[in-house]
Amino acid sequence: MPKPIVVGLDGSRESVAAAHWAAREALLRGRSLRLVHAWEGLPSDDEPSALPEPRMPGDRARGILRTTLDQVSEAHPRLRVSAERINRFPVPALAAEAEKAELLVLGNQGLGGLGAFFMGSVSWASVAQVRQPVVLVRADWTAAREHVPDDRGRPCVSTPYREVLLALDPKHECGELLDFALQAAEHRGATLSVIHAWQPPHRLGGPNQEGDAPGRRDTERALAELIDPWRKKYPSVDVQVHTCRGRPAPTVTHAARGAGLLVVGRRIRLATTGSHMGRVVRQAMHRVACPVAVIAHD
Repeated sequence: MPKPIVVGLDGSRESVAAAHWAAREALLRGRSLRLVHAWEGLPSDDEPSALPEPRMPGDRARGILRTTLDQVSEAHPRLRVSAERINRFPVPALAAEAEKAELLVLGNQGLGGLGAFFMGSVSWASVAQVRQPVVLVRADWTAAREHVPDDRGRPCVSTPYREVLLALDPKHECGELLDFALQAAEHRGATLSVIHAWQPPHRLGGPNQEGDAPGRRDTERALAELIDPWRKKYPSVDVQVHTCRGRPAPTVTHAARGAGLLVVGRRIRLATTGSHMGRVVRQAMHRVACPVAVIAHD
């Protein structure tokens, strides 16, 4: 049975935007959509309560789910959508849901003030722990922004999709990233742009462009050997490869300004402490405007 796309809702504008992005993605992939709201201490639907106060968290959870379910169903009537409250702390609940899902979609940043810090920590912790793909969506990301502007520079849903951008390092395992990014590009009929930023070894006297040429050629050769088999697997996708001299995190962030989706990798680490994420992922989460897909890999 095909796995659904799961969205974690918290009532924020970001999570609602995530639900709408996930609905569009579910239609592209031919999947169902599952909306969940998790919070420890939610009362069950049949739990009696004589006072209104204990019911308030449950009422809010039902309201979040019902409102978003109605909005998504109205916007996408052909989509199969379900919703559920989960009485569990958000991060372990989302991790458990992700294990049964094709991908997990979350809002990128949450409510203002203290809520932003808390919900941001939920997204951060979920990305660091979940081994399935996680997509993070900002509040102002709409269907029109997924497409290139029209002839007058206005947002338009009838123009072609923006490119899918994949940040790749051939020194690490890349199969999961390439497969996800190529599928995303194929579903959209979009170009896949692969970017790799590299830095030459430090030399006395500063940079030397001529001396860096062998390093660039080696990098380009490694990328070609890595990507060529995947071109054959996805022949309909136009794959463009770019190598840039510079620091990876700012280079990827700058390149993502015109993308419709950024795909980055996160190495799975066995350590129980630390953020479990590199600089590219952290900077993408903080600064990239388009949805960011984080793919865990060995």
